[in-house]
Amino acid sequence: AAERCSLLHAGVVANTSSLSKMSFFRLSRVSRRLLKPSVSATPSSSSVFHSQQQNIYLSQPITTTTTRHCINTLFKYPLWSRDHEVWSKGTDFHHEKLLGVGWNYRLVAGMSSVVEGNPKKDDKEEKSGGVGGVKEASNWVDLYLPEGARGYAKLARLDKPIGTWLLAWPCMWSIALAADPGSLPSFKMMGLFGCGALLLRGAGCTINDLLDRDIDTKVDRTRLRPIASGLLTPFQGLQFLGLQLLLGLGILLQLNNYSRVLGASSLLLVFSYPLMKRFTFWPQAFLGLTINWGALLGWAAVKGSLEPAVVLPLYLSGVCWTLVYDTIYAHQDKEDDVKVGVKSTALRFGDNTKLWLTGFGTASMGLLTLSGLSADLGWQYYASLVAASGHLGWQIGTADLSSRTDCSRKFVSNKWFGAIIFSGVVLGRTFQ
Repeated sequence: AAERCSLLHAGVVANTSSLSKMSFFRLSRVSRRLLKPSVSATPSSSSVFHSQQQNIYLSQPITTTTTRHCINTLFKYPLWSRDHEVWSKGTDFHHEKLLGVGWNYRLVAGMSSVVEGNPKKDDKEEKSGGVGGVKEASNWVDLYLPEGARGYAKLARLDKPIGTWLLAWPCMWSIALAADPGSLPSFKMMGLFGCGALLLRGAGCTINDLLDRDIDTKVDRTRLRPIASGLLTPFQGLQFLGLQLLLGLGILLQLNNYSRVLGASSLLLVFSYPLMKRFTFWPQAFLGLTINWGALLGWAAVKGSLEPAVVLPLYLSGVCWTLVYDTIYAHQDKEDDVKVGVKSTALRFGDNTKLWLTGFGTASMGLLTLSGLSADLGWQYYASLVAASGHLGWQIGTADLSSRTDCSRKFVSNKWFGAIIFSGVVLGRTFQ
């Protein structure tokens, strides 16, 4: 009987030990699953796209204090005696290589996380993709387009129409200047050039993204672009570029022969501009030469020739205007540009940026005045120049070049500058 009791006691002890080990094993597996990241450590196109769709990007170190406390209490696991930090973009190479882009940790029910670190200087920057991270808000492309078309729409920047406005306004100025005295500008020409601006701007963005796909992954503002993020392949980008250029050719063929040659010659600038940031501190000047080509082409499409006294000052005024707004825009990326090794007027001008911009803004308004005098426009045009000068002065004077949010806001406001000039040309020609 004593022997049987001894064996029974040993069996109970063994079963208890086995149950204890099994419980420890299951609790360990559950804890690991709760803490497992929703994407793998090696970034892939699908994981980046998932993060982009969810719009969850962590720019501050997150310390899961409650999680650490639970695990320490249950298991006394030594690795959790220190803070567990998760970064979406490490400040050193090892962090970024290990964690990749767009890391996303799910917040599990019953667990809370505490954000540590210095508070943001500007909450608005945090919401719009500020200093530390990237955040892209949902827009009409995400809401209304089929999933397969969203990447192409974003490649053409259909969700950001400001570039199309900035390309279209010099065309509209020129078409309005070419109208006969007392007449409104040609609506047919404005429609053609509006569609052309949409297509050419999209083609330019596609070329830019193809050439800069390695650079874009290293810049906060551009790392979610379709090709850089892996949403589209470079070959898909090339196919889309061919379609855009083919449609653009269809529009160009509806113009006169002089305009066809002049329009086709702009492709040299379109293809070379994205490379300029690698070689010169003046890529914004090359952008001005490219994006304002419509100031020449609009007049030629109506008149069949060029009038240098009118269109040349108009074209150069657009170049100076571009140097103003795109330098402000470039201040968003100046820290990343230094790290990547590309150049811009924002880096070239530095602390003297506003002085340079004042000079270019003054030159732009002076050249617009000269173009109006050559075209013999009415007083309404010069009244619009006063209003446009006030808008340009407001941009330069109030721009906070250390705030990405404010630089973006000032850049987008230039669509109203273009509208003011256009209304002045139309009124000045109609009441001439």
